[in-house]
Amino acid sequence: MDDLYRDFILEHYKRPRNFGELESHDHEAHEVNPLCGDELGVQIAVGEDGRIADLRFQGHGCAISQAAASMASEQLIGMPVDEVAALDADWMLELLGIDVSATRRKCALLSLKVVRHALTGDGSWPVAAQ
Repeated sequence: MDDLYRDFILEHYKRPRNFGELESHDHEAHEVNPLCGDELGVQIAVGEDGRIADLRFQGHGCAISQAAASMASEQLIGMPVDEVAALDADWMLELLGIDVSATRRKCALLSLKVVRHALTGDGSWPVAAQ
């Protein structure tokens, strides 16, 4: 089963969804993982209904950080903004579907961090529910 998820991650890394820039957006943020140099920026457009209408990310980094951004972007479009603040590391790690080592954890969570920072101004690392 892990091979299936690894292939899925490589597919998102090689052909990321929602990569680029939005012409018009309401929120944006940029974050860097100082441990490895991964960089990720996000632009988010919010609809009148309070849901994420569109989202684009840009940046560079390892396969996990870039695939996580692609995978998360697909899930986040259409989500109510107030629900995004409640998302934690468990959500992102479950979305990835593989065991992530402690050293790669910040890579996997960078996309969630930058999205939360853009929407709430909270740039803290998302913590796992205990």
